[in-house]
Amino acid sequence: MSPASPPSPSAPPTALTSRLLDWRVRFGVLALIWGFSFLLIKVGTEGFAPLQVAFGRLFFGTAVLAVALVVKRDRLPRGARVWGHLAVAAFLLNALPFSLFAYAELTISSTLAGICNATTPLWGMLLSLVALSEDRPTRVRAAGLGIGFMGVLTVLGAWQGFSGLDVTGTALALLASFSYAVGWIYVRRTLTGSGTSNLSLAGSQVGLAALQLAVVTPLFTSAPESVELMPLLAVIALGALGTGYAMLLQYGVVADVGPTTASMVTYFIPVIATAAGVALLDEQITWNTPLGAVVVLAGAALTQTRASRRITPPDEAPATLVVGSRSAGAMGVPPARAKPRARGRVGTTDGAPVPGPGSRA
Repeated sequence: MSPASPPSPSAPPTALTSRLLDWRVRFGVLALIWGFSFLLIKVGTEGFAPLQVAFGRLFFGTAVLAVALVVKRDRLPRGARVWGHLAVAAFLLNALPFSLFAYAELTISSTLAGICNATTPLWGMLLSLVALSEDRPTRVRAAGLGIGFMGVLTVLGAWQGFSGLDVTGTALALLASFSYAVGWIYVRRTLTGSGTSNLSLAGSQVGLAALQLAVVTPLFTSAPESVELMPLLAVIALGALGTGYAMLLQYGVVADVGPTTASMVTYFIPVIATAAGVALLDEQITWNTPLGAVVVLAGAALTQTRASRRITPPDEAPATLVVGSRSAGAMGVPPARAKPRARGRVGTTDGAPVPGPGSRA
């Protein structure tokens, strides 16, 4: 999807209105796809092993992105160094978190998994204070970090001693979100300014993650005795829509309204994941789950504030997207802050990426 140029001052009001409506529709579709990714993971694990769900997701996501690369006639990255960094990014942003979320949802609800995914900005800020010397804390951001983790404790019901909570599954979901944050720190330090298009890098990254799980999955799983239709359709949708098509949608939204507005999709994902889990999977939630989720999102939003802004030129923008889910995945990546003029590349003022399915899960 090629970036759209900004409307000229002389553009008729009807054309501008149509264009704004168009990006809002795509924004909504994007939020729905990533929000429903956790439900699709849950359904997928009813017929396949967690590693098989993660591999299928990456396989079908790679297929969609490969078609996009062919249509756009985009080139694959060049250089062993870039491919080496992409292999690490593929593990941290795709293969590992996708697998962890699938394992987590064997024992926890898709609702809880979606809320855990929303903690990625909190982990990202905490890690950036250690790994990125230019990312200085402010009182507001420190408060956001504290508020966010108080929200996590509220979701988990800490005052009840975490009774009724599957500790292992919850820990795996939180570890998946932590992996997203580590992956983005790595991408920021190694792949920024690589000179290759975002689509090429992201497609290569997803393909490498698929290869990684193609090697690992047969070693730890066996082929299912029978293939049920609903789990199979869930895995196909999870990959083709949540890992492939959703990222192409996001390119268009970023091009139309800039990465800052596009990144706001992060805050709709746990809301949609909760609604989908309750309405379609009959998952039960108590009062502390939605309340804690709101607190988590409020804290995550505060961690993205900046005392001062430094605009990153387009040629310094991060060169890839979280691909997946979050859930997926993609999902749950710190919102970006940049002027809309940096179109066609995913830029930020501080190196924080715009979320992607990875989201995200």
